[in-house]
Amino acid sequence: MVLVECRDGVFWAGGGERVGGLRELAASFVVPGPTGVAIRDRLRVSEADAAVLAEVGVFLGSLAAGDLAERSRQGLGHDAASWAVRKRGLTGRSSARWAGSITKATHEQWALARRGQAAYLDWLRGQIASIEARLARPLGAKASKREGLVRGYASRGEWHAKCRRLQTLKDRLAGVEADWAAGRVRVVRGGKHLANTRHHLAAAGLDERAWRQRWEAERMFLAADGESGKRFGNETIRITDTGHISLKLPAPLTHLANAPHGRYLLDATVMFQHRGQEWRDRITANRAVAYRIHHDTARGRWYVTASWQRAAAQVLPLDAALARGVVGVDMNDDHLAAWRLDVHGNPVGEPRRFFYDLSGSAAHRDAQLRHALSRLLHYTHGCGAAAIAVEDLHFSDGRSRERHGRNKRFRRLLSRFPTAKLRARLVSMAAEQHLAIIAVDPAYTSRWGAQHWQQPLTTPARKISRHDAASIAVGRRALGYPIRRRTAPPHDDRSDRGGHRTVQARLETRRREETRPHPPGPRTGCAPPGRGAKAGDQRAQHRSEHAAEQEFWQQDSLPLSP
Repeated sequence: MVLVECRDGVFWAGGGERVGGLRELAASFVVPGPTGVAIRDRLRVSEADAAVLAEVGVFLGSLAAGDLAERSRQGLGHDAASWAVRKRGLTGRSSARWAGSITKATHEQWALARRGQAAYLDWLRGQIASIEARLARPLGAKASKREGLVRGYASRGEWHAKCRRLQTLKDRLAGVEADWAAGRVRVVRGGKHLANTRHHLAAAGLDERAWRQRWEAERMFLAADGESGKRFGNETIRITDTGHISLKLPAPLTHLANAPHGRYLLDATVMFQHRGQEWRDRITANRAVAYRIHHDTARGRWYVTASWQRAAAQVLPLDAALARGVVGVDMNDDHLAAWRLDVHGNPVGEPRRFFYDLSGSAAHRDAQLRHALSRLLHYTHGCGAAAIAVEDLHFSDGRSRERHGRNKRFRRLLSRFPTAKLRARLVSMAAEQHLAIIAVDPAYTSRWGAQHWQQPLTTPARKISRHDAASIAVGRRALGYPIRRRTAPPHDDRSDRGGHRTVQARLETRRREETRPHPPGPRTGCAPPGRGAKAGDQRAQHRSEHAAEQEFWQQDSLPLSP
């Protein structure tokens, strides 16, 4: 566990090692682009088509639920032979292609639940260790970072409440460990949240009929994986280049077929507007495309989603991505603070802020993030940069109540901050704009940015916030420069003893050790700047007995011999 500095304080976020009180910073890297594509379009189906889709989806959903239950009962004893038995059983009740899609979805669902179970185990163990460490400390004891000691609980009542919570967490841990050892997972097809909503219909603003429609729609199964070499890339759910949709009916529902070979052809057509040409190129070449049909009961609409894999784009080297500078971005609860930096780490222009609102529904929050990221990408293109530097944030343990028990506002801020979604959105959207995303270590960026950049850049006409200064720190770390503006000043007795003052130029930069050019125009009434025999010698500026007078090449004013 490591200390990672955040906006309103500090929190623990994992990774890295401590060296001399400060942890070692991880190296910056270029984030690889996405390897998958998903597009969606609306299906304007008739009432007859909607009835057929609902009947097929409910029937296949019941088969998927039974297959998931069977897979969960097998636990760790699952093997290829048991998978073949399950698939043969489903083939007789539907078709070979539907059976393959259902069993593959079951395996992915079981693996996802297994990963969630492992994450929950780690969380429980971390909570128990944190509570035990604080219970072992005296009441009101102060924390000590130097000695690695946590603070004690404030009162006897809080200490007693945490003892009870410790026993509860240990009981949960014992149950989860038993499930893990047996390979048993707990999955709710349709979603746990929707299942719990059944007991609070009034609070959710639903009646039993509306809830039942949503429940059946979420449990339907109308998804099929593609197969390269087959006609239009998918034999189960087929969409032609003209947009006509047909699906293979399960064996018990073949009486609903209106096309040869037990297929049902929908009246509605679909033409994907976004990435439509890329999708059309794939299906005309008979390359695999997966489809999923789903029903949005709140809007009363049907949608189809097409997805496929594509070759990963070649990751640019870090130096190539930073050849035209970088836009440093500091992610916050309500806005993105951005500032462009040139190749020498200097801020250029004015800071920019892209606001978003994370209140409301999930769809509203997602739209707000997409809008803010779109403006950020347009700003990056406009300023001529080819890379965006962001913090590699992961609030895995930062939202813990044991870490910030009394600070409910800060825990709520961390819980609602969409780190994973924002990062995934930014990477996928930047890949389409041919922009590189550089992830940097987030340690101390806000603290050191405010310390070294906030005050120097603040003017009477421009107020620089802590977040603006943090964006400069993020950009400088991506460029490989220290966050501080200059090194320590030279000693009083000798200007060259302290070494070079500036850290703006790299070691391989030409003429970095030479004197700075003087601005044009006279500074005083004497000779113009930049003129004279000693204009380029900093040691010979009105100082008697300077070192330049003692060099072997010093020429006397008068010759000693004729």
